[in-house]
Amino acid sequence: MITIRAIDHVVFRVVDLERMARFYTDVLGARFEKHQEAIGLYQLRVGDALIDLIPVDGQLGAKGGAAPGIEGRNVDHICFRVLPWDGEAILRELEGHGIAAEIASRYGAEGEGPSIYLTDPEGNMLELKGPPWAPVPKPN
Repeated sequence: MITIRAIDHVVFRVVDLERMARFYTDVLGARFEKHQEAIGLYQLRVGDALIDLIPVDGQLGAKGGAAPGIEGRNVDHICFRVLPWDGEAILRELEGHGIAAEIASRYGAEGEGPSIYLTDPEGNMLELKGPPWAPVPKPN
């Protein structure tokens, strides 16, 4: 039996590598990990996982066909678990980068809890997910 415990990495095919790398590092706090220039792979670390960026005109990216855009994306959305969670501070940070967002309650891997949707510079939908809401005590 296969037991998946976490996301190892996600791969985005990108048009503007520098702009996308700046977004993930400057806005979402990813750290540069590795650049495999020979195959066109730029890797960023987020917690225990990686975000891989591959230019659509590079060796790996060209295998995926047309570039992502308004009429077609490579992914619906990626959800990143954020700890510690301070929703208002996250909204202020995003606002400082010109990103308007709001907190909504959505169901995730650990249950119902706070969530923020936003898009990266090339239109990939992202979700920042907080911990589940505390259980509501049932009246005796």
